[in-house]
Amino acid sequence: CSILFLEVSENLLESLSTCVLLQCLLCHVVCRLIELFVHTLAQRLIAAYPEQKLVYRDNHIVFPDGTQIIYDDGKEKTFEQMLDNCDIEDMLAMTYNPDTTTPAYLEDAGRARSEAFFKKMYGNSEAAVRKNLVTVNWFGQRLLFTRVNGADRQLLKVADEIARYPELRKYMEQSSSFYWRPVRGANRLSAHSYGMTIDICTKYSNYWQWSNRGAGEMDKIRYENKIPQKIVEVFEKHGFIWGGRWYHYDTMHFEFRPEILMDNP
Repeated sequence: CSILFLEVSENLLESLSTCVLLQCLLCHVVCRLIELFVHTLAQRLIAAYPEQKLVYRDNHIVFPDGTQIIYDDGKEKTFEQMLDNCDIEDMLAMTYNPDTTTPAYLEDAGRARSEAFFKKMYGNSEAAVRKNLVTVNWFGQRLLFTRVNGADRQLLKVADEIARYPELRKYMEQSSSFYWRPVRGANRLSAHSYGMTIDICTKYSNYWQWSNRGAGEMDKIRYENKIPQKIVEVFEKHGFIWGGRWYHYDTMHFEFRPEILMDNP
């Protein structure tokens, strides 16, 4: 009996050892895949802003002057917490879908922004942002837009291309750009604060809260849009995402965000 017990015990220990080894191996593989995925997303961000000469190191995006912006703070967040306390990993988590005409529930790729990252690039105060603003001729208007990351040049390319379509000119009237302010009703800065965002004519625009009075961030809402897809295609071609691709739509809104438009890994 004792010999049989020893044999069973040895076999059991061997099986347990094999199981533990496999679990360790699987854990290592999963960790490595996550690391590669994170590195790929970080490289996408770096490639989107070559002027910044960014590097990724030890869970941080590092600027040439040594400033480090945390990539992933490791915190579990609700949808609303992600909007108000966004790190870079949160910012890149959603896929921007240029092929959809009606965004899926909570599909808001690019709506979340790492304030630390954008303040470092564009300026951490109204005065700092203004130092990099230039005047762009926009269909008879003179709009202030940042020259950082060549955003002003990309907006001029948009204007040049849209000018080829006279029927689209009416959508460009009464446009607006730089305005240092928080998002209405929220504890975060509007993208307009950085000088890399433009709102086109409100007369032809739809906004989720205008069309769904009293709706909150987590509510199901009705989608509306009057902006022609040709305008959207031109903006996206030159590095601007469109607020009409968001579930919480803002169809007048175009924001220079080349990292969001790059292919997802």
